[in-house]
Amino acid sequence: MVGTLAALRRFPVKSLLGESLTEAVVQERGITGDRRWAVRGADGRFGSGKSTRRFRQMDGLFQLAARYDGAVPVLRFPSGKHVRGDDPGVHAALSSHVGEPVTLTAEEDVSHFDEGPLHVLTTASLRHLGAVLGGPVDPRRFRANLVIDVPAVSGRLERGWLGQVLQLGDEVVLRVTRPMPRCVMVNNAQEDLPYDGRILRAVATADELTFGVLAHVEREGTVRFGDPVVRRG
Repeated sequence: MVGTLAALRRFPVKSLLGESLTEAVVQERGITGDRRWAVRGADGRFGSGKSTRRFRQMDGLFQLAARYDGAVPVLRFPSGKHVRGDDPGVHAALSSHVGEPVTLTAEEDVSHFDEGPLHVLTTASLRHLGAVLGGPVDPRRFRANLVIDVPAVSGRLERGWLGQVLQLGDEVVLRVTRPMPRCVMVNNAQEDLPYDGRILRAVATADELTFGVLAHVEREGTVRFGDPVVRRG
């Protein structure tokens, strides 16, 4: 046993703030509903914190949050207004917010994931980065699906798990595949966290612009807050 599941987060809409869960169903694609939706520009690319072939930097997305009501995402705007994803006015509301024509789009043939289905982070790595920065680091900056609490350990622990298997609770089995690349999104202001340009520089110092790891699902099931996490070779 390496630790316990200390945080479980899902992001209904790519590059928007998400929701904390006490339990979740994990399938081959990852946590059910995670990044199932995205904001799509008129050029067909999806809004993100960075620009690539599939994605385009789109300002203002971190000012929005999303949660699910059943299978429907509900968006919260800075004004406090909530708009359901099945409301015909959601596209106009999003377009007004980001300053260009966009639509809220469910995933079809093109994946909304940047790198992989599940992002895993440990408190050991957070403490390691905090030592570089000279103070604690809030895990929300890294948008991990799963945060594993590893008491009294500091260091890039999950880097030693590459190629190995993690069992979460009684059901879910993951295989750790590779380090998680990082970009400027980790610096961004979100909720009560201010912009902090030191974060990405510290990640580069601590771990060559990667932080946490990606994992694929080998056995589906349900995970719950507080589940034990066991590492197997």
